[in-house]
Amino acid sequence: MTVALRRFDPPSLRRQLRDAAAMTRPLMLDVIARACRRVPTPGGGERTERIMRLIEVEAWADAALALIKLELPLWQVRRIVYDEGEWHCALSRERELPDWLDAAVEAHHVDLALALLSAFLEVRTFAADVPRPSVPTVPPAPDPFYEPVGCENFR
Repeated sequence: MTVALRRFDPPSLRRQLRDAAAMTRPLMLDVIARACRRVPTPGGGERTERIMRLIEVEAWADAALALIKLELPLWQVRRIVYDEGEWHCALSRERELPDWLDAAVEAHHVDLALALLSAFLEVRTFAADVPRPSVPTVPPAPDPFYEPVGCENFR
């Protein structure tokens, strides 16, 4: 596991978000401190400063969307839906694919910002579980005795 994600404890963060009734400044800062790699310190860049300003004015949904954009540049919000008293949020790497082909990560909560951050944590957990070799792998060379065989009868 990388040093940047050693503090990352998905079950406890998920539990915190699930049990929260609404977003608060300490909760947002805790998620940033424990799950974010690109939001180092205040003054670390224009995007980081924007996120901190959004947190200061308690624009939680905008802050969560800006955090997703900064931390997960390859992921996009695929769907945000309010249904039966809950917000459902789906993040995807291939937003243009049909739903049935896409492997979107979904989360839900009564609060929109908490639903967005829950989906963010799901993606972060998924990314932390995928092993990444330090050296790219090369597919093995085909077997020299490999010969394709046609098995159709064309009579």
